[in-house]
Amino acid sequence: MSDLTLYHNPRCSKSRAALQLLNERRLQPIIRRYLEQPLSAEELGELLGCLGLTAKEVLRSGEALYRELNLADANEPALIKAIVKHPILLERPILRVGKRAVIGRPPARVLELLP
Repeated sequence: MSDLTLYHNPRCSKSRAALQLLNERRLQPIIRRYLEQPLSAEELGELLGCLGLTAKEVLRSGEALYRELNLADANEPALIKAIVKHPILLERPILRVGKRAVIGRPPARVLELLP
């Protein structure tokens, strides 16, 4: 499978575990270190479509920044803008395979997209 992209934060144990699961299956996804290469609003919108989720559903609401920015009652466009500006707010890891994607929490969920 060459169409694998892992939205990855190497400091996150769940993200590292998801990558290890893929590597154990001899799969080498494209690694998108989204903290270093933030998604554009368009890319995020496309990823949300692949996930079948809203921006609110992919927010890391436990992050201090979530509270600081008062995002609990923000609308979808405001949440997308916040994630683009502050990518730490995006849940991780996310594996995308073609037009489908899944949040790897727990990490074994990434296997759901594999044949």
